[in-house]
Amino acid sequence: MYSVIMFLHVLICVLLVIVVLLQQSKGGGMSSVFGGGGGGSDALFGGKGATPFFVKLTTGLAIGFFATSLILVLISRGTTTRSAIEKGLEEMPVQPAIPEEQAPIIPEEPEGGGR
Repeated sequence: MYSVIMFLHVLICVLLVIVVLLQQSKGGGMSSVFGGGGGGSDALFGGKGATPFFVKLTTGLAIGFFATSLILVLISRGTTTRSAIEKGLEEMPVQPAIPEEQAPIIPEEPEGGGR
């Protein structure tokens, strides 16, 4: 499930970038490079040109981007993966480093101060 949504998310991201670059800006934008900006786009998209179509397409892709982002966060938040080290530490019994029988005896200082 996660992989399918991730694929859709990447596809929407790529399409969103392409659509934003193809939109006609005040300076002509990338759409003029591909033959847009003049009479060619009027015949294909109707009398108003491609602007309303691209605005609706951008809005739809933006909504899809936010929806897939939210879904991916909610899915990944529910699953926590543990490393092999963490799993091994949970299974390993806790033992003291030095058993008490073999622990070194630390001598105490004499009460007189010795100096």
